[in-house]
Amino acid sequence: MTLAAAALALGLALGQHAAPPASHGAAPAAGSTADHGAAPAADHGAGHAAADAHGAAAAGGHGGGHEDSLPAVMMHHVANGYEMELPGFCDGFHWNCKIDLKEATGGWIWKIGGLTLDMTPTKHTVMLWLSALLLTVVVLLAVRGKGVVPRGLYNFVELLVQFVRDIAISNIGKKDADRFVPYLCSAFFFILFANLLGLVPFMATATANISVTVAFALFTFVVTQYAAIRAQGIGGYLKHLTGGVPPSLAWLWPIMIPVEFLGLFTKPFALTVRLFANMVAGHFVILALLGLIFSISIFVAPVSVALALAIFMLELFVAFVQAYIFTMLSALFIGAGLVHHDEHHDDDHGHAGHGEAHAASHAAGKAPGHG
Repeated sequence: MTLAAAALALGLALGQHAAPPASHGAAPAAGSTADHGAAPAADHGAGHAAADAHGAAAAGGHGGGHEDSLPAVMMHHVANGYEMELPGFCDGFHWNCKIDLKEATGGWIWKIGGLTLDMTPTKHTVMLWLSALLLTVVVLLAVRGKGVVPRGLYNFVELLVQFVRDIAISNIGKKDADRFVPYLCSAFFFILFANLLGLVPFMATATANISVTVAFALFTFVVTQYAAIRAQGIGGYLKHLTGGVPPSLAWLWPIMIPVEFLGLFTKPFALTVRLFANMVAGHFVILALLGLIFSISIFVAPVSVALALAIFMLELFVAFVQAYIFTMLSALFIGAGLVHHDEHHDDDHGHAGHGEAHAASHAAGKAPGHG
């Protein structure tokens, strides 16, 4: 029932954007040219006024007005902006009454010297705030069920936290994993809630905004570089930028260093595009399937709704999978910086152990020439 209601709500929202009748812009019938030419100017002006009134009425019924074509409607629902569409009463009940965030907040314009910053929250910013608020409420409610024997919501949240900790241990190592579990849990739960919130009718998916996914990826990038520098030191960190090429082949460094440096940014780029593309693609497919009802015929509704429900179920799965993949790749990138440190550390111990054995053999008189 919930899925059917979600599909119906999306269909009704798209229905508000149905294209106007073709007769609105139809050319006059043949043979009416003379009558049109004989019409007085007042009638011509009245025709323009009627057209303007029709356009205003259509805009009012729509809730604010944007392009009526199906691609434009799809882009409008996925793109970010200062307007949110919610069901309510605006000149009568409509499914897409508009809330202008600039008017609602008064516009957050900050002037710093000669610089003007527009910090007015957008639709996706509101979704991020709601995700953070819902996550905080869920965690606080879960903590109330804490006990010797976990139960209820706390048991479920603890299961997810343990799941993330296992990801950290498998990719970072048991020795260092617990240091990064708080960050990985924060990323996992926050992205998960943002993904799920975007599947609620009349809400928006903040993770379908590439600016949001860039910000998430930059957090992982900073944590990754911090972990690598702390583990290897500045000297070891800069040394690994040579790609392991020894000083004897230093003439290869001008090639390896730019490649390794660009490699630092391919990882956050992969995180950005993977999350953004997967979240926006599902919404486009659902909107396109439901849009077939209005662009073809009402008789395709059973097939369109059934397919949209199937994609919606897939989107529920993708919401969890993308949170998992982002967390897993973040742990993998963090662990990669620590692996370099462990390799250097093991190499140093190996050389030291070899030297100690060599010295011991000399002391025991077992080195070559001491027999």
